[in-house]
Amino acid sequence: MQVSIEATGGLSRRMTVAVPAARFEEEFSGRLKRAARTARLPGFRPGRAPMKMVEVQYGGRILDEVAQDLMRDSFYEALTQQGLKMAGGPAIEPRPVVRGQDMEYVATFEIYPEVVRLDLKEVEVERPVCAITDEDVSRTVDIMRKQRVTWSPVTRAAAEGDRVTIDFVGRIDGEEFPGGAGQDHQVIVGGGRLLADFEAALRGALAGETREAVVHFPADYGVATLAGREAVFTITVKTVEEPVMPVLDEAFAESLGVTGGVDALTAEVRQNLEREAARRMRERLKGEIFRKLRELNRFDLPVSLVESEASRLRQSAVETLRAQGMATEALPADTSAFRERASERVALGIILAEVARDRQLKAEAAKVRVRIEEMAADYDEPGRFVEWYYSQPERVAEAESLVLEDEVVTLLAAEARLQDKVMRFEELT
Repeated sequence: MQVSIEATGGLSRRMTVAVPAARFEEEFSGRLKRAARTARLPGFRPGRAPMKMVEVQYGGRILDEVAQDLMRDSFYEALTQQGLKMAGGPAIEPRPVVRGQDMEYVATFEIYPEVVRLDLKEVEVERPVCAITDEDVSRTVDIMRKQRVTWSPVTRAAAEGDRVTIDFVGRIDGEEFPGGAGQDHQVIVGGGRLLADFEAALRGALAGETREAVVHFPADYGVATLAGREAVFTITVKTVEEPVMPVLDEAFAESLGVTGGVDALTAEVRQNLEREAARRMRERLKGEIFRKLRELNRFDLPVSLVESEASRLRQSAVETLRAQGMATEALPADTSAFRERASERVALGIILAEVARDRQLKAEAAKVRVRIEEMAADYDEPGRFVEWYYSQPERVAEAESLVLEDEVVTLLAAEARLQDKVMRFEELT
């Protein structure tokens, strides 16, 4: 078999393959004989028709089948012969098949880049170090209390952090506009969820008061018909309420499903924070190691793999928005916004696969199980989550990939020169 390779730019290759006529003829003749054993032709018993008549009847179909099968088989033989690893493709251009002549075709495809550095020996890598403090625990408990505030009406003017219930009507050039009116709308003063001009008008307002606010929509506002325009809103304040934090006591702990009082609650919070800190430190170290590996391995990426990953990321974003009940029209119609992230993911995937192959690493079933159970710990029914996860091979493959990444990180971290960086929990998260 004759093979010639031409580089057509970057990782693209054009390979011309010539399969010897003798090999083609041998395969064709063998299949023709097998067809003749069961061929049913008029005037002949099954399997007794002359070979020439069988060839006339079935030769065209067998010729096509042999050509397709030989192109497939010989293509992968040629890749092995040339020491190439295909990343994307192939697109095959067959040439006319003539009995008695070599069968030729041209295949275009992309190959994987060469990864030149598979270790981090003598490379400095920053390792985060974080210890959970009493302050971290107290801050988290306060956040939990704020998430369960109740609201109490007040007669004073609205201040930062208060909740106001309002009716409002917006007008541009004296005319109401779509989406510019609302009733019984609740707003946290200083929450930053409304345009600054609108929110400023709520500060110092009293229940029963009506105010006007001149609101300037920014030029990049999400609604094109309002972007860069000025509107006047008439705002009627119906109620002003102040937040009331729940008391940190045994009843509060029990409302969170914790028995044993405040001490048990703070102990559980600390345990959760320590688990989260460990996960974050592991992910941060992994990110640093991946960044160093990428810096040491700069290479072209297979366009087909990047585009495929970008398409996958876009589809994932679409599904996430739909699950949240949000519109997907804001996403770009193409994959351009996802290509940069896709490129990094493809690059790291190539590097990690080479490291794993070089070190002969495999994702052990026991470690995969531990990883899935770690993920399950964040759910109310961990056992059901584990069953659900194992019910789909695709999800198990994702867990195996994560375990393999961890194996790579552990090995490379042991070789690198780790520099500890002490971090606060807030900074880490």
